[in-house]
Amino acid sequence: MSDLSFVERLLDGIEVKWVPISKVMQRTSNISWREVNRDYKYIDLSSVSIETKQITGTSWISSNNAPSRAQKLVEKNDVIFATTRPTQMRYSLIGEEYHGQVASTGYCVLRVKGDKVLPKWILHLISSSEFKRYLEDNQSGSAYPAISDAKIKAFEIPIPCAENPEKSLQIQTEIVRILDTFTELTAELTAELTAELRARKKQYNYYRDKLLSFEDHEVDWKSLGELAENLDSKRKPITSALRESGDIPYYGASGIVDYVKEYIFDEDLLLVSEDGANLLARNTPIAFSITGKTWVNNHAHVLKFETYAERRYVEYYLNSIDLTPYISGAAQPKLNKKNLESIPIPNPSLAVKEEIVLTLDKFDALTNSITEGLPRETELRKKQYEYYRDMLLNFPKAEEGDA
Repeated sequence: MSDLSFVERLLDGIEVKWVPISKVMQRTSNISWREVNRDYKYIDLSSVSIETKQITGTSWISSNNAPSRAQKLVEKNDVIFATTRPTQMRYSLIGEEYHGQVASTGYCVLRVKGDKVLPKWILHLISSSEFKRYLEDNQSGSAYPAISDAKIKAFEIPIPCAENPEKSLQIQTEIVRILDTFTELTAELTAELTAELRARKKQYNYYRDKLLSFEDHEVDWKSLGELAENLDSKRKPITSALRESGDIPYYGASGIVDYVKEYIFDEDLLLVSEDGANLLARNTPIAFSITGKTWVNNHAHVLKFETYAERRYVEYYLNSIDLTPYISGAAQPKLNKKNLESIPIPNPSLAVKEEIVLTLDKFDALTNSITEGLPRETELRKKQYEYYRDMLLNFPKAEEGDA
């Protein structure tokens, strides 16, 4: 039986009314700071994640330090939707933890009449493609687009079997259950892949540190300047306004910045970040290999090695050690050429380097397969949810009426 047949069977020929959201909403209230003497959790505009739709962080406020936008009292099962930059689709369902707390006036608070619609019915409807198109058509302002609470509440939603509230809620419950299943499966998959990725990274870091740890008497040590040819003099920065668009990667301190038409290198090289906060934060590798036709600006050092094993060996080693002693500047961290080339590198035989690189390449490939697969799988699940959501909520338009 097709999914469309399932919806038809669920509706069983009943009428679907389309009404403005406001018709199925309760009144909400604002806090009176002069009348309270306690602290509240404050849900500001940065509290809700655009990706997960969850509240990820709040601050504690009181009448003494409450910002002017801290006004709206929220309750469990309220749906909040950010009215500033609305097409970012920043919304969330209020859980028990935030019952009775305070939200920014930058949110429209949707509190349903429980005898007419389910909170999650509203939640899934405002996540729909149709609602996003409505936002695009009704937001105002270009630099700082926004939409009013009234406009959000004017959006028309379907209410199946509106004349029979009990039957209507049964239908809503079944459709919500199906859609929740998709979101739960996505969350479970993401959690599983994230845990697997964390385990793989831990395993990789263990073996990398073990393989790259040498006692002074075990190997000769050489400075990086002795092991690599520095090609920094060939770098050419181009401002974004002067770059001619193409398909050649344009590299900066932390990776690809843009794609340009021409190239200055056409070989296998190692780039090392020259400046930027990542030198200290290490959120991404500070050493990374590039190959083929490329353009590099003056924010990354360019190193050339005789063999693949030597290049990758140094890449792994630099990413495993603390480079703080070689970095100057606090506000603008910098690893200059002199300090870079002075970094001591353990220098075992080429055969040992090849064995180390072979092992670490395998761990790296395993880790990257999950790193790349996580967003891909999550996106596929998201598209699957969106497909069924738009299909299950695509009721035929009927004449306007009151729910």
